[in-house]
Amino acid sequence: MVENRPFAQFMAYLTLVLGVIVVAFPVYLAIMASTFDAATIINGNMPLIPGDQAAENYTRTLFYGGKQAREPVAMMMVNSMVMAMGIAIGKIIISILSAFAVVYFKFPFRKTAFWIIFITLMLPVEVRIYPTYKIVADLGLLDTYTGLIMPLIASATGTLLFRQFFMTIPDELLEASKIDGAGAFRFFKDTLLPLSITTIAALFVIQFIYGWNQYLWPLLITTKSSMQTIVIGIKKMITTTDALTEWQIAMTTAVLAMVPPVLVVIFMQRLFVKGLVETEK
Repeated sequence: MVENRPFAQFMAYLTLVLGVIVVAFPVYLAIMASTFDAATIINGNMPLIPGDQAAENYTRTLFYGGKQAREPVAMMMVNSMVMAMGIAIGKIIISILSAFAVVYFKFPFRKTAFWIIFITLMLPVEVRIYPTYKIVADLGLLDTYTGLIMPLIASATGTLLFRQFFMTIPDELLEASKIDGAGAFRFFKDTLLPLSITTIAALFVIQFIYGWNQYLWPLLITTKSSMQTIVIGIKKMITTTDALTEWQIAMTTAVLAMVPPVLVVIFMQRLFVKGLVETEK
């Protein structure tokens, strides 16, 4: 039983509060800055209460864009959403199928195949960026959604996560499916998929945020402003001269960029936590 120590509890809560303040204050500052005009922000006298320019800033940012961004942010958000959803769904499909094959099928060099997949964890996109870019360019996939998504959907992390979960499933379920006359695909569809919902949800949240926050890869393969993602858009809005930067547009874009990942985490929080902590179903 944990002892009741008021001072220790006070210090724990104080540490949590300070941590929340450190993390949340920059976000709050960005939200407040998105409600003022550029002059108020640049002068350094911006109050910590909402201004009266919120409607104008968000409307202009979403549908018209700023001086440094040639496309409205709504288009950037669509590009980022397509990329994030494509990466998340693609990684889940490839990972669950590869883990299913490694765990439930017997074929030569099965363990070797798994360890080769596992070793790719040491080869992130940044390490293989040039050959990946060369292949995408040779295939004519620059400035396309396929080029944004396809090179990033292979996931050794997802394969490992599903493999470890599949290994906790009792063998009796597989034997029962065989007795019922179920084949491999039916066992996968009727038994493994329903049991894997929480694991799929956890991987979806992680990979959606990973895809949404991608910067280097979209920067390399997109040359058209109509294909740039919102993370690239934020960078292009910030110039080297403060007087030329529309800070209210940049802050508004930053706030809008936080909305989809936050909503995904909020709505899938319960499944996300279960998928990470549960070892048996």
